[in-house]
Amino acid sequence: MLSAKRSTAFFFKILLVIGFGYFFWLMLKITLEYIPFNPEVSFLMIKQTEVTERPEYLPFFYTHVYTTIFVLLSGFLALLRKDFGFKNFHRNIGKIYIFLILICAAPSGVYMGLFANGGILSKISFVILGFLWWFSTLKAYQLARQKKFKEHKQWMWRSFAFTLSAITLRMWKVIIVYLFHPNPMDVYQIIAWLGWIPNILIIEYLITKKHL
Repeated sequence: MLSAKRSTAFFFKILLVIGFGYFFWLMLKITLEYIPFNPEVSFLMIKQTEVTERPEYLPFFYTHVYTTIFVLLSGFLALLRKDFGFKNFHRNIGKIYIFLILICAAPSGVYMGLFANGGILSKISFVILGFLWWFSTLKAYQLARQKKFKEHKQWMWRSFAFTLSAITLRMWKVIIVYLFHPNPMDVYQIIAWLGWIPNILIIEYLITKKHL
């Protein structure tokens, strides 16, 4: 019985790694579209007002795009809680994850949220997301410093739930457009909230019921 449980757990871990690897590759392809700097590609094509009228927009945008891909990878590796044969790998990769979010990814995300497509509802959602992402990551860092590792782990999962919104909002966009063909601005309003709220609800359920 115990062997069967271990086999099942191992199988789900393999699926998790494969699934994350696939979506990480898709995110990497999106990121590579913005290398070298080109303000007239992909998402920036519909943000030309901000690009031309706000000189700070592109630095914030590139900071967010370039750091988020490393945040995704470092966060995933940190949550695996393995050192992979390297001394203090888990601790160091966790520090990279936390630093990138607190200093780069979350603040730039809040700024971009102020100019999100979809009107005021989208803007409110992305700004809230940015602040919650920053706060949950800071809380995880503080708890690690206090050596409260169980609580640290739980807040890291919360932080990563917000991190994963970079992937899940794009998944929801594909699903919603394919099934319902709504107005593009309506899509932004929906995925702005759908991209992160289910993520954090799932994590809260796992923390409460499954003692994550």
